[in-house]
Amino acid sequence: MFTAGIVGRRLAHNRVTQTRRSISRSIPRLSEAIFNHRDTPYNNPKIPFEFSAENLKRAKEIISRYPPQYKKAAVIPLLDLGQRQNKGWTSISVMNYVAKVLEMPPMRVYEVATFYTMFNREPIGEHFVQVCTTTPCMLRGSTEILNTVCEHLGNIKPGETTKDGKFTVIEVECQGACSNAPMFAVGDDFYEDLTPESTKKVLDAFSEGQKPKPGPQSGRHTSENSAGLTALTEKPYGPGQHCTEEFR
Repeated sequence: MFTAGIVGRRLAHNRVTQTRRSISRSIPRLSEAIFNHRDTPYNNPKIPFEFSAENLKRAKEIISRYPPQYKKAAVIPLLDLGQRQNKGWTSISVMNYVAKVLEMPPMRVYEVATFYTMFNREPIGEHFVQVCTTTPCMLRGSTEILNTVCEHLGNIKPGETTKDGKFTVIEVECQGACSNAPMFAVGDDFYEDLTPESTKKVLDAFSEGQKPKPGPQSGRHTSENSAGLTALTEKPYGPGQHCTEEFR
């Protein structure tokens, strides 16, 4: 009886020990704290920002697309509108103003602006050069293109702005023009099929106040095969074209 009781208690203790879970925690990660705001002379809530009359009209049109109780869904297009008016970057004043227009807690707007990389948290140059370095572009020479851009603009590094404030250069993920790799975007325009020589020509045109023609810089019109057509070389036949008379 005594021995059986001891054995029973030991078995119960073992079951509890086996099911006990150790406490674990995530390792804290250090970063450059891009998610945190620190007031600076050029970025603080005291700097006024409001939509221009034209952009306010545009904002109201965007908001009208959503049910009144869901107008906060317009936060991304309104932040984009504010960023464009604010010379390409989203300041704390832009975020606060969008929160006011949409009647949202400012923190909810901060969460969106810090999550999406399309919103620039710091001022950028007049021409925002985004060089794609994802695999398809890399396999066709995007590293050389990135190096050419940085060297041609005065040996700056990705993430930096030229001293004259004309260009900011960054690396980005896929921009969706893989068949025309390598490429970069300047503002809203794509420049594709780049070589070091054509890269310099595009940058020089912007430096001189011109806007080079977007798209492929190789001579092709869109993304057609550079070796010429290999399919659909003849006019496709229509319905009934190859039917015999007896089936017409």
